[in-house]
Amino acid sequence: MYLELRHLRTIRAIHESGGLARAAEALNITQSALSHQIKGLEEQAGMELFVRRSRPMRLSAAGQKLLRLAERILPEIRAIEDEFTALRQGRAGRLHIAIECHACYDWLFPVLEQFRRAWPEVDIDIRPGLAFRALPALQNEEVDLVISSDPEELDGVVFNPLFDYAPTFIASSSSPLAAKPFIEAEDFLDQTLITYPVDRARSDIFSGLLTPARIEPRTHRQVELTAVILMLVAAGRGVAVLPDWVLRDVRYRPDYITKQVTKTGLQKRLYAATRTENATRPYMAHFLELARTEPVKLQGQDALALAKPAQ
Repeated sequence: MYLELRHLRTIRAIHESGGLARAAEALNITQSALSHQIKGLEEQAGMELFVRRSRPMRLSAAGQKLLRLAERILPEIRAIEDEFTALRQGRAGRLHIAIECHACYDWLFPVLEQFRRAWPEVDIDIRPGLAFRALPALQNEEVDLVISSDPEELDGVVFNPLFDYAPTFIASSSSPLAAKPFIEAEDFLDQTLITYPVDRARSDIFSGLLTPARIEPRTHRQVELTAVILMLVAAGRGVAVLPDWVLRDVRYRPDYITKQVTKTGLQKRLYAATRTENATRPYMAHFLELARTEPVKLQGQDALALAKPAQ
């Protein structure tokens, strides 16, 4: 038996309208064409699908089976048609994200919350398990965006600049380094350095200072969570270098001191890598805009906090 979607729509229309004339009008075809379609469908089935002597026109037991099929299939077809329409119009899509930067969650979640309100039909997900092979996952279409501070030349991938940040030294307020105006590579020689569990080539402090200076800290400890790093630092169990946005809430607490790294300061740039064909999609362009403005808002909050008089 060969069924088409129009057959299922016909079965449903006749059931809902109770007669051929109204069903033909609803389907925008002639009553003659509708009768011919029903005859052909019944010939395929080898049995009647309607009880024609009833008023209103009723489905037979075989017709009821096709109606149940129509009620299951047609809503799914309509849903996929709506999804395709939304995709063509740029209202829907997928934004699955991999993050090479452990600290990025601190500003990313406020961005995603704003994005979710503006683009409710875009499927959002964060794929933490792909952090160590994020860019290959992007090229293979496993994810749609990668947050990274290490741009590469890759076919079909564009690195969209987001914002600059300053890797900043943080230690316990009791640290002897508290008296220094800035931190140099040699200051790490007798320190336990706490970093995220990333390759040294992707670590701001190693790639930007220690590796070029051929300096090795006394101990190197890797910790997954920012909150745990800060807790260890406050307890005097080590020092860390974290992005300035991570430290906005703790840098003024009495348990910590923060210092610029080197006399001129370290500067890094964060990027959102996307496949080239995705970069100009409306929802992707809006995400990039939000991602660029969120750190500016956070800096403004810091400035207001400093300017606010003590109570």
